Amino acid sequence: MLKITTPLTDETVCKLRTGDRVLLSGTVYTARDAAHARFMEAFERGEDLPFPLEGAVIYYVGPAPAKPGRVIGSAGPTTSGRMDVYTPALLERGLKGMIGKGSRSRQVREAITAAKAVYFAATGGAAALLAKCIMETEIIAYPELGPEAVRRLEVRDLPLTVVNDIYGGDLYEEGRKRYARL
Repeated sequence: MLKITTPLTDETVCKLRTGDRVLLSGTVYTARDAAHARFMEAFERGEDLPFPLEGAVIYYVGPAPAKPGRVIGSAGPTTSGRMDVYTPALLERGLKGMIGKGSRSRQVREAITAAKAVYFAATGGAAALLAKCIMETEIIAYPELGPEAVRRLEVRDLPLTVVNDIYGGDLYEEGRKRYARL
């Protein structure tokens, strides 16, 4: 298991291959559909995003409210494909990593390769366990979006699997091919 930290660099991303299991630590930002739409509106107005994109990692999550004594509630990944329409524009501006579940479109996979970025899968159905890797959380933008507000998370050893790497690898596609041969 590889240990990596944010912000991600070209050097780090170049070492990652489809199927690698990693433990991610550092700052991660949350954003889902509604926040992504607002990001595009900000770009159209020539405004900056509420966090620096260079080397950033976005986790597609809308966490549940925190229970007493906890930093955050369950924090499992949402389906990444819903963000595909927005992803190339973010990658062009420096985004280096995304965390979610499910496969990405051909256009996004090509943009990942061009931007030297990476797409990680977090295990669906393990939201309570994933939340234990989140040490701090703060809403930094769009609080009116409730669970879809943009948050800054500080994570420690968040377990992830590389799905799409800079070399064009796709774990879901490889898995389907392997299964078809059986």
